[in-house]
Amino acid sequence: MRPLSGSPAETGLGSRGSSHHHDPDPTESVLPAAGGLESARSFDHEFEELFHGHFHRLHRVMNRLSGEPELAADLVQEAFIKLYQRRSMPDAPAAWLITVAMNQFRNTRSSSSRRRELLTLTRAEGVHADREPSPAESAEAADERRRVRQVLDRMPEREQLLLLLQAEGYRYRELAAAIGLNAASVGVLLARAKRAFRDLYQQASDAP
Repeated sequence: MRPLSGSPAETGLGSRGSSHHHDPDPTESVLPAAGGLESARSFDHEFEELFHGHFHRLHRVMNRLSGEPELAADLVQEAFIKLYQRRSMPDAPAAWLITVAMNQFRNTRSSSSRRRELLTLTRAEGVHADREPSPAESAEAADERRRVRQVLDRMPEREQLLLLLQAEGYRYRELAAAIGLNAASVGVLLARAKRAFRDLYQQASDAP
């Protein structure tokens, strides 16, 4: 992925020596200009930063939506491949990646019957677990995850995605761009989604 350098040592052109007569070198016309090299380096640097900053959290979102870690990894990797092939950064790169991954997820979901297992919204799940949980604690945690999955599964996709992306720390403008919303309406819709989740969760908890 590293862009080529135009230096003689790296291009294999070597030195022309000190001949009195020298013909124009045809390779000079096809070597990338300095500005093109600088642009390529800039894109690669931005791409690398974006990859390290967003791959894992976007994978967590797609994993929670699909319930299949390997599928989620494929979706996110394919989104990054498409961005790299594009060779230019969109106006909102994080939102662009979310949109591409979601479109691929919808295509996959509509073309094959896959088990949808939605995981917990808790971002720090397991981070503070410094000891093995007891059987009772494990059973309680499993029951909690089951209720959360059931509640999310009853919500529209847009509300699911709003909650999951917000839980992963995406900004309102990224949510708006990814889901196709007006940025000013994200706060209201997110509050509505949280209320709906609480109500459905309470119903699930009260059910026998």
